[in-house]
Amino acid sequence: MALGGFEPPQPTDRLFFAVFPDATAAAAIADIAQALRSQQHLQGKPLRSDRFHVTLHHLGDYAGLPQDVVAKAGQAAAAVDMPAFEVAFDSAASFSGHSRHHPFVLRGDDGVVAVRELQRRLGACMATAGLGRLVRPAFTPHVTLLYEERMVAMQTVDRIAWIAREFVLVHSLLGRTEHRVLGRWPLRAANA
Repeated sequence: MALGGFEPPQPTDRLFFAVFPDATAAAAIADIAQALRSQQHLQGKPLRSDRFHVTLHHLGDYAGLPQDVVAKAGQAAAAVDMPAFEVAFDSAASFSGHSRHHPFVLRGDDGVVAVRELQRRLGACMATAGLGRLVRPAFTPHVTLLYEERMVAMQTVDRIAWIAREFVLVHSLLGRTEHRVLGRWPLRAANA
Protein backbone atom coordinates (compact mmCIF):
# COMPACT_ATOMS: atom_id res chain seq x y z
CA MET A 1 0.00 0.00 0.00
CA ALA A 2 1.38 3.40 -0.95
CA LEU A 3 1.69 6.05 1.73
CA GLY A 4 1.17 9.56 0.36
CA GLY A 5 2.22 8.38 -3.09
CA PHE A 6 5.37 6.66 -1.84
CA GLU A 7 5.96 2.93 -1.85
CA PRO A 8 7.37 1.49 1.36
CA PRO A 9 11.10 0.80 1.07
CA GLN A 10 12.05 -2.63 -0.20
CA PRO A 11 13.69 -4.79 2.52
CA THR A 12 17.42 -5.27 1.98
CA ASP A 13 18.46 -6.69 5.33
CA ARG A 14 17.34 -9.68 7.42
CA LEU A 15 18.28 -10.47 11.00
CA PHE A 16 18.08 -13.90 12.62
CA PHE A 17 19.58 -15.98 15.41
CA ALA A 18 21.01 -19.31 14.31
CA VAL A 19 23.12 -22.34 15.12
CA PHE A 20 25.61 -23.31 12.41
CA PRO A 21 27.05 -26.81 11.94
CA ASP A 22 30.78 -27.36 12.27
CA ALA A 23 32.78 -27.88 9.06
CA THR A 24 32.56 -31.69 9.20
CA ALA A 25 28.78 -31.65 9.66
CA ALA A 26 28.36 -28.97 6.97
CA ALA A 27 30.27 -31.17 4.50
CA ALA A 28 28.08 -34.16 5.44
CA ILE A 29 24.96 -32.04 4.94
CA ALA A 30 26.24 -30.95 1.51
CA ASP A 31 26.85 -34.59 0.57
CA ILE A 32 23.38 -35.67 1.65
CA ALA A 33 21.81 -32.72 -0.18
CA GLN A 34 23.51 -33.79 -3.41
CA ALA A 35 22.59 -37.46 -2.89
CA LEU A 36 18.94 -36.68 -2.17
CA ARG A 37 18.75 -34.30 -5.12
CA SER A 38 19.97 -37.08 -7.38
CA GLN A 39 17.83 -39.85 -5.84
CA GLN A 40 14.66 -37.75 -5.88
CA HIS A 41 15.36 -36.13 -9.30
CA LEU A 42 15.08 -32.65 -7.80
CA GLN A 43 15.78 -29.53 -9.81
CA GLY A 44 16.63 -27.14 -6.97
CA LYS A 45 20.26 -26.25 -6.40
CA PRO A 46 21.60 -27.14 -2.91
CA LEU A 47 22.61 -24.25 -0.71
CA ARG A 48 26.32 -23.60 -0.24
CA SER A 49 27.70 -25.48 2.77
CA ASP A 50 28.58 -22.21 4.56
CA ARG A 51 24.88 -21.26 4.51
CA PHE A 52 23.52 -24.39 6.24
CA HIS A 53 22.08 -23.43 9.63
CA VAL A 54 19.21 -23.87 12.07
CA THR A 55 17.26 -20.62 12.47
CA LEU A 56 16.29 -20.05 16.10
CA HIS A 57 14.42 -16.75 15.73
CA HIS A 58 13.74 -14.57 12.69
CA LEU A 59 14.07 -10.94 13.79
CA GLY A 60 12.61 -9.38 10.67
CA ASP A 61 13.37 -7.94 7.26
CA TYR A 62 14.31 -4.27 7.07
CA ALA A 63 15.40 -1.53 4.68
CA GLY A 64 18.74 -0.94 6.35
CA LEU A 65 20.19 -2.48 9.50
CA PRO A 66 18.09 -1.47 12.55
CA GLN A 67 20.68 -0.76 15.24
CA ASP A 68 18.06 -0.72 18.01
CA VAL A 69 17.00 -4.28 17.15
CA VAL A 70 20.65 -5.37 16.93
CA ALA A 71 21.35 -3.87 20.38
CA LYS A 72 18.31 -5.52 21.99
CA ALA A 73 19.16 -8.83 20.30
CA GLY A 74 22.68 -8.66 21.74
CA GLN A 75 21.26 -7.93 25.19
CA ALA A 76 18.93 -10.94 24.91
CA ALA A 77 21.64 -13.29 23.64
CA ALA A 78 24.04 -12.32 26.42
CA ALA A 79 21.41 -13.35 29.00
CA VAL A 80 21.06 -16.93 27.69
CA ASP A 81 22.60 -19.54 29.97
CA MET A 82 22.77 -23.02 28.50
CA PRO A 83 25.37 -25.76 28.08
CA ALA A 84 26.72 -26.95 24.74
CA PHE A 85 24.64 -29.77 23.26
CA GLU A 86 24.42 -32.25 20.40
CA VAL A 87 22.20 -31.44 17.42
CA ALA A 88 21.17 -34.38 15.24
CA PHE A 89 19.02 -34.77 12.13
CA ASP A 90 17.85 -38.10 10.72
CA SER A 91 15.13 -37.40 8.15
CA ALA A 92 14.41 -35.14 5.19
CA ALA A 93 11.13 -33.75 3.87
CA SER A 94 9.56 -30.75 2.20
CA PHE A 95 7.92 -27.90 4.05
CA SER A 96 4.98 -26.32 2.34
CA GLY A 97 5.94 -22.94 0.96
CA HIS A 98 5.07 -20.67 -1.86
CA SER A 99 4.34 -22.30 -5.20
CA ARG A 100 7.66 -23.34 -6.76
CA HIS A 101 9.45 -22.55 -3.52
CA HIS A 102 9.12 -25.51 -1.14
CA PRO A 103 12.03 -25.81 1.30
CA PHE A 104 13.45 -29.34 1.31
CA VAL A 105 14.94 -29.75 4.78
CA LEU A 106 16.67 -31.99 7.28
CA ARG A 107 14.57 -32.75 10.35
CA GLY A 108 15.05 -34.60 13.59
CA ASP A 109 13.15 -35.96 16.56
CA ASP A 110 15.07 -36.60 19.79
CA GLY A 111 18.16 -35.01 18.25
CA VAL A 112 16.62 -31.52 18.24
CA VAL A 113 15.23 -31.40 21.79
CA ALA A 114 18.09 -29.21 23.04
CA VAL A 115 17.74 -26.86 20.04
CA ARG A 116 14.10 -26.40 20.99
CA GLU A 117 15.18 -25.54 24.54
CA LEU A 118 17.74 -22.99 23.30
CA GLN A 119 15.09 -21.40 21.10
CA ARG A 120 12.68 -21.22 24.07
CA ARG A 121 15.27 -19.71 26.43
CA LEU A 122 16.42 -17.20 23.83
CA GLY A 123 12.79 -16.25 23.18
CA ALA A 124 12.25 -15.56 26.89
CA CYS A 125 15.36 -13.36 26.95
CA MET A 126 14.20 -11.56 23.80
CA ALA A 127 10.89 -10.77 25.49
CA THR A 128 12.73 -9.34 28.51
CA ALA A 129 14.91 -7.23 26.18
CA GLY A 130 11.87 -5.72 24.44
CA LEU A 131 11.73 -8.00 21.39
CA GLY A 132 8.77 -10.11 22.52
CA ARG A 133 6.78 -9.19 19.40
CA LEU A 134 9.37 -11.10 17.33
CA VAL A 135 9.14 -14.35 19.32
CA ARG A 136 7.22 -17.11 17.58
CA PRO A 137 6.24 -20.02 19.81
CA ALA A 138 5.86 -22.50 16.92
CA PHE A 139 9.29 -23.87 16.06
CA THR A 140 10.36 -26.83 13.91
CA PRO A 141 14.16 -27.15 13.99
CA HIS A 142 15.47 -27.84 10.50
CA VAL A 143 18.31 -27.24 8.04
CA THR A 144 17.23 -26.14 4.57
CA LEU A 145 19.03 -28.13 1.87
CA LEU A 146 17.46 -26.58 -1.23
CA TYR A 147 14.21 -25.17 -2.62
CA GLU A 148 12.09 -27.25 -4.96
CA GLU A 149 8.92 -26.86 -7.03
CA ARG A 150 7.40 -30.13 -5.89
CA MET A 151 6.81 -31.56 -2.44
CA VAL A 152 8.97 -34.51 -1.34
CA ALA A 153 7.68 -36.96 1.27
CA MET A 154 9.44 -37.60 4.58
CA GLN A 155 12.31 -40.10 4.36
CA THR A 156 14.96 -41.40 6.72
CA VAL A 157 18.56 -40.29 6.09
CA ASP A 158 21.89 -41.14 7.69
CA ARG A 159 22.16 -39.34 11.00
CA ILE A 160 24.09 -36.05 10.86
CA ALA A 161 25.15 -34.60 14.20
CA TRP A 162 27.43 -31.98 15.70
CA ILE A 163 28.01 -30.27 19.04
CA ALA A 164 26.48 -26.79 19.16
CA ARG A 165 29.01 -24.69 21.08
CA GLU A 166 27.60 -21.26 20.22
CA PHE A 167 24.73 -19.43 18.60
CA VAL A 168 25.03 -16.34 16.44
CA LEU A 169 23.17 -13.24 15.28
CA VAL A 170 23.24 -13.12 11.48
CA HIS A 171 22.77 -10.13 9.18
CA SER A 172 21.65 -11.49 5.81
CA LEU A 173 21.95 -9.20 2.79
CA LEU A 174 18.77 -10.06 0.91
CA GLY A 175 19.23 -11.09 -2.70
CA ARG A 176 23.01 -11.23 -2.34
CA THR A 177 23.37 -14.64 -0.64
CA GLU A 178 25.67 -13.11 1.95
CA HIS A 179 25.57 -13.72 5.70
CA ARG A 180 27.48 -11.54 8.15
CA VAL A 181 27.80 -12.67 11.74
CA LEU A 182 27.15 -9.69 14.03
CA GLY A 183 27.67 -11.52 17.32
CA ARG A 184 28.56 -14.90 18.79
CA TRP A 185 27.51 -16.23 22.19
CA PRO A 186 29.14 -19.38 23.56
CA LEU A 187 27.21 -22.24 25.07
CA ARG A 188 29.28 -23.22 28.10
CA ALA A 189 30.82 -26.67 28.35
CA ALA A 190 28.46 -29.20 29.88
CA ASN A 191 30.79 -29.74 32.87
CA ALA A 192 31.55 -26.03 33.39
